[in-house]
Order: sequence, then structure tokens, then C-alpha cells
Amino acid sequence: MPHSQPFKGDFAGRRALKDNAAMNIAATTTGSMPLRAVLLGQRLDTKGLESQDMIGVMPLTLRIGERGIAFLFRFGVVVLVGLSADAERALLDLLRPRVTDALPAPEIEQIPIVVRPDGDDQIDASGTIMLKDASMERLQIVADVMSKSVVLALHESQIAGAFDRLEPLAVRIKHKGHADRKARDLIQQIGDIQLVQHRMVGRVAVEDKPDVLWDRPDLERLYARLADEYELSERSQAIDRKLTLAGDTVRTLLELVQDQRSVRLEWYIIGLIFIEILLSGYDIIFRTH
Repeated sequence: MPHSQPFKGDFAGRRALKDNAAMNIAATTTGSMPLRAVLLGQRLDTKGLESQDMIGVMPLTLRIGERGIAFLFRFGVVVLVGLSADAERALLDLLRPRVTDALPAPEIEQIPIVVRPDGDDQIDASGTIMLKDASMERLQIVADVMSKSVVLALHESQIAGAFDRLEPLAVRIKHKGHADRKARDLIQQIGDIQLVQHRMVGRVAVEDKPDVLWDRPDLERLYARLADEYELSERSQAIDRKLTLAGDTVRTLLELVQDQRSVRLEWYIIGLIFIEILLSGYDIIFRTH
């Protein structure tokens, strides 16, 4: 196969590479193998990364070394299976220039995976994922769930931070009876909240199932178990509710600030009218004399 045109039109060859990559992981790993979901930023540009090491397209999947696999999601997440610390560091260094709005510190979730040919796909009490085999389809399903989970974790943290900033303001309003926050700050809060909503809806379709289930409906149960274990739907809905509440709160506070400004403006106008009356009266008195 020419290196200049890897995998084009050769679906059988790509399938063989996928199977071989999964077999290499299963064969060379004893006990558990690590899976790490790393959220690097808001978006990851995967164009130009296709090479002879590509073993999947949706998402872009690369073979790393003899037994490592990396799943690259365009919404900024890289899921790594079976990579050494050095291989992981090298790959992340390669990808960082392709990240838009990189996080100061990556959000990371890690779980162990154990392959048990004589067992069923399940999750034990410690959170370890037990797989019947290390097929590419099974690993892709796990990677899909973990990529969504790590994004939700970041949004949960961002929403918690937003409420932490809003709570002191609400307390001051309760005690003072008025808002003393600048309108510009509140508008920025609204922008931050809307940005999280946009990223939730436009880039990370948490409720959508991975495409691999169209070809492997027998793995539907595995996906359902993982999605339930990591509470993808529940967490997404909770974030939506908190976003709505935070947005309504900030808009209410902004209206209070604007109302206070309107009241102050009215008093300014009244003051100017009063001054004008005084000046007019003074002028009338001065002329009579």
C-alpha cells in the first residue's frame, strides 16, 4: 500500500489494521490497561493527521506504537488507551498547537480496563470496566462515553464557579436592598453562560449515541451501561437546568442595576430642573431690582 495514499479505497486493509491494533493491545496487556480521557481545550483540529497509523475515522483513531490507541475528538478531547507516559506526553505535545482555546490545565479522567474473554461486558463496584474483548468497536464505545464525561466534568466545574460568583452578590442584595455590581461584569457573566450552552449543544452531543452502534447493535447494552454509570443524560440535564437558573439570575441582577441607573438618572434630571428653576428665579429677582 503506497504511503502517500494510506487506506484510500482499501476498507478491507483498514479493517485488518483495526483488528490487529486491538489484538495487539489485548495480547500484550496483562491485568488492566489504563484509559485516560484528556480535555485539552474547546476544539481540536484533526485535519492532516491522517496517516498510515490511522485505524478509524469517526472519531479519528490513531495507532500509537505497538499497543497504544488514541481517539481524537474534534471537541477537544483525546482518549488514550494503553499508552506509556512518554508516548502520551509526546502525542499531547504534538496536538497542543492544534487546540483552540486551550485550557490552562487539561481536564483528565482515568479508568482501568480489564479484558476478560470468559466474562461479560460490565462495570464492577470499583468503577473498573470489564470487557469481553479489546475490539476496536468496544474501545470506541468506551472512548465515546469517557470523552463526553470529561467535557461534562469541565462544564460542571464552570457552572459551580458561576454560582460561587453570584452567591455573594445575591447576599449583598438581600442585606443592602440593591445591587452594586457593574453592568459590564454581569453582561460578561451572561456571555460566559451562553458560551457554555453553545458548546454543550453545538459541539458535544451528549445525548447522541456513537455511530459504531449502527454496525454493532449487539453493543447497545454496553453503551447503555456505561452511559448510565457515568450518568451522561442526568448530568447534561442538570447542567442545562443550572445554566437556565444562572442565566435568569444574572439577567435579573442586570435589570436591577439598570433600574437603579434609571432612578439615579431621574434624580439627576430632577436636580437639573430644580437648579434651572433657581437660576430662573434668581434672574427674575435680579431684573426686578
